[in-house]
This record gives sequence, C-alpha cells and structure tokens, in this order.
Amino acid sequence: MAQLLKVHGSENQFFILDQTALDHKLSADELTHLAQTICKPTSLLGGADGVLVVDQSDHKAALGRMEVVNADGSRASMCGNGLRCVSRYIADHSGKDSFKVETPAADLLVNRQPNLADNVFAFAVEISPVRYQKEAFPFDHLGMDQVMNQPLPALNDHLKFTTIAVPNPHLISFVDNDHDLNDTLGTLGKQLNEPNQYFPDGVNVNFAKILGQNQLFVRTYERGVGFTNACGTGMSATSLAFALNYPDMVDVNQPIEVTNPGGMVKTIVHPNDEHQWIELIGNATFTHQIDVDEAKLHAASVTADSVQVHDTGEEASYQAFIKSLQLN
Repeated sequence: MAQLLKVHGSENQFFILDQTALDHKLSADELTHLAQTICKPTSLLGGADGVLVVDQSDHKAALGRMEVVNADGSRASMCGNGLRCVSRYIADHSGKDSFKVETPAADLLVNRQPNLADNVFAFAVEISPVRYQKEAFPFDHLGMDQVMNQPLPALNDHLKFTTIAVPNPHLISFVDNDHDLNDTLGTLGKQLNEPNQYFPDGVNVNFAKILGQNQLFVRTYERGVGFTNACGTGMSATSLAFALNYPDMVDVNQPIEVTNPGGMVKTIVHPNDEHQWIELIGNATFTHQIDVDEAKLHAASVTADSVQVHDTGEEASYQAFIKSLQLN
C-alpha cells in the first residue's frame, strides 16, 4: 500500500505524495490528473489546494525536493505554507531539523521551531529570491517596469498596488474596508487569472489590512486555486511590501504577526540585505494518513471508498490553538 498525507499550513490544505516511497514514480501527466481529481471539494476529505510532491534532490546542499501541483493541475514555483509541511515530513523521516529543500527556483533553508501549542508543530522556511522586474511575473500594459505603492488605473480606480515575485508573482494592495477586502479582491483576482493583457500567466492577488505596528491581516486570491485560507508566499511578499511602503509601521528587527482566514503566521523581513528575503514561521499540521493502492494513484482513481483514512488528532489541537488566539 502507498500513502498520502492530508496536511495544512494555516488551513492552506494539501496532500503530500512521497515519490521515493513508491514502486514506480508518477509521471508528470499522472501527477496533473491526480491533483485535478483528489483536490476537488467533492473528493477525498473535502479536497485540497494542491498536491505537494516530495522526491530526492540531486543538489548536494538539499535534503529533498518539492514540487507543487495546484488543484487545477498547473505548477507553482513555490508555496510557503506547503514548504513548511514538506519540511516537517522530511525532518520526521531524516531526523534532521535544519536543512535545505530544493524548489524550482532555489534551494531554501528550513528549520524546525518550538511547537506553537501542544501537538501544533511549526517550521520556519526561507522565502526567496525576491524580484520586482516585470519579466519575473510577467506583466505588461501597466505603463511601468516595476510597481511600488502606485495607482494602476487599468486595474482599479482607487487602490494603490505593489508587485513582488518571491518567486511566485504577487500583486499587493493595502485596503481599509471589508468591501475591498472581499468583493474587490474577488473581482480583480478572477479578472487577472482569466485571459487578460496585464498578467498573461495570471497572478496571486493579496489585499491586506494594517492592524497595528508589525501587524497585518492578509487575504489572497491564489493563481490556480481562487480564494484560499492562506498563501505563504503571499503573506511573505505582503510583509515585505508592508516594510517597504510603511517603514514607520514596521520594526524589521521584530517578527510581523500576519493573521489570515486560516490562522496566523509570523514573518521576519530582510529588506535591507543585498539579497532580500523573508522568513515565514507557522504551523505544519498533518491531519490524516491515507493508505491507498499505488495503482489507484497512477490511475487517479482515489476515492473515499477505496482508501483507509486515519485521523491524526492534530486538527483538533490546531483549532484549539486558533481559538486561543481569538481570531475573527
């Protein structure tokens, strides 16, 4: 029998598939079909935002490799919430608590952190590289090569925007009302992730409310997913934009507390380093272990009645932790 894990970082939910544990690895097309099947809300355990594929790395400095297959079958360059979960998986199997993980854009440093609460495991992961040039997204027809806290009349008539790729492309705006945080975000996110002349490959759209010194609330319309409970690279890019655009509201020597619809993370930004980067710190929760016949993975025929599911009990602990934070 093969295994899947149902996991989440800030309720950004995934299935982990370890290719090294299979008799025969899934092909790229098989991974696409598997993600499109099991990530549907009507599918296994309510679906997920994507599949995190773990494999060996041929990079000398990396202990393993992560590939992110979105719910629609597309690939993401990186996923901060997913990387925390993959880091815990590799750490649990290797016995190491600090190492690098290969991603398509870079080998990233990860570190086990003290538990956030009883049975709520945590990891810190490096988010980099940081890019601002339009080629990194790509974007066009916006009248500029970089966007830093500027109006974009082509997109909206009253908000200012910042574009940061980490390396996933993010469009960021700081808002002060719930209409923008919900309706405007939904409309713009949908528009920019359908065929359009501004972001032809789509873009993650993040709207944030400033709650106080080193405090943000971030909501994300994620490319390939739609509205999501949390987006790790989105919260990281928005934290960096917060420090760059509102320096009087950010002490870069202290963590930024970022709440989101799925919970809370902390970020530490390094905006003044020669190579800018962000550290993302948050939960890595394993909710279910799923035993499945390997042939069903290859055939993308994984259904609730064809697997054995074991509840780990970690989600109850995570929800108790979130309740203790008194998040809205």
